[in-house]
Amino acid sequence: MLVNATAMLQSAAKGHYGIGAFNTNNLEWAHSILDAAEEVQSPLIIQCTAGAAKWQGGFKVCADIVRNLLEVKDITVPVALHLDHGTYEDCFAAMEAGFTSIMYDGSHEETFQINLDRTAELVKIAHNRGISIEAEVGGIGGVEDGVASNGELADPQECKAIADLGVDFLACGIGNIHGLYPDNWAGLSFDRLQEIKDLTGDLPLVLHGGTGIPLEQVQKAISLGISKINVNTDLQVAFAKATRAYIESGADEQGKGYDPRKLLKPGREAIVERTKELMADFGSTGKGWE
Repeated sequence: MLVNATAMLQSAAKGHYGIGAFNTNNLEWAHSILDAAEEVQSPLIIQCTAGAAKWQGGFKVCADIVRNLLEVKDITVPVALHLDHGTYEDCFAAMEAGFTSIMYDGSHEETFQINLDRTAELVKIAHNRGISIEAEVGGIGGVEDGVASNGELADPQECKAIADLGVDFLACGIGNIHGLYPDNWAGLSFDRLQEIKDLTGDLPLVLHGGTGIPLEQVQKAISLGISKINVNTDLQVAFAKATRAYIESGADEQGKGYDPRKLLKPGREAIVERTKELMADFGSTGKGWE
C-alpha cells in the first residue's frame, strides 16, 4: 500500500522505534527492499535521489517501478515513496511523477532565509496534494549526489523555525555524514540532538548517513527522537561484496553463470538480508500496521 510517510513516522516517534528509509538505485534494489519489508512486516520508506532517478530513466520510471512491484508482489505493509535530498525543482518533478513524500534540502542554499521561504511554499503545495515533506537544517557531511558538506551541528533555533512551518519530519545535522565514516569521526552529538528535540516537540527527526554509525549510537538517537534513518551506502556495500564473491568464485564462467539473473541474484539476496537486519536493529519489525 503506497502512502505518505507522516502517519508511520508519527507512530514511530510515539513508539520510540525507527523506520529505515532505504534508497533504491534500480529494479533489483526496489525488489529487494520491498521483499524485506513484507517478510518482516515493517513499514517502509523507499527513497530515491535525483541522480538515482536519472540513472533509472527519470522520476516517473522510478515511481512506476515501485507502484508496479507493490501490486504484483501484493505488498501489505505501508510503503512511502520519498524523494531524497531534492532541490526546489526536484520536489515539483517528483510530486508530478507520483512520489508520495518529498525532501526539500535547503541546507545548501545561500542563506537560511531561502531555505525558510522555499520550505514554507513547498509545505503548502505538498500538503494540498496529500504528500508528506521533510526539510533539512545543517549540512550533512560527506557527499550526496555530488553535494559535499563538512557535517554541521544544526542550529536548534533554525530547526524550530523550520519545524514551525508545518513540515512532517526534519533532518538535522548532529555530526553525521554520508558514505563511509572515517576512523577519526567524533560520533553523534546527543547534546545537540536533545537541544533540537526540546524545541521541536513531537516532530519526527531524521538521521541521514546511517551507514557506519555504531548501532548503540543509532539506537540512542532513536530513543532521543530520531524516527527515520536513511540507509544507502550500507546496501551498496552489501551488494558489491556479494557480487564480488560470485565473480571471484568463477561462477560467472560456469555454464550460463554470466546470465544477469544469476549474476545479480547474490547481490539481490544480500540486500534483502541486510535490510531485514537493519529493520530489526531500528525496531520496526512487526510494526507494519501500528
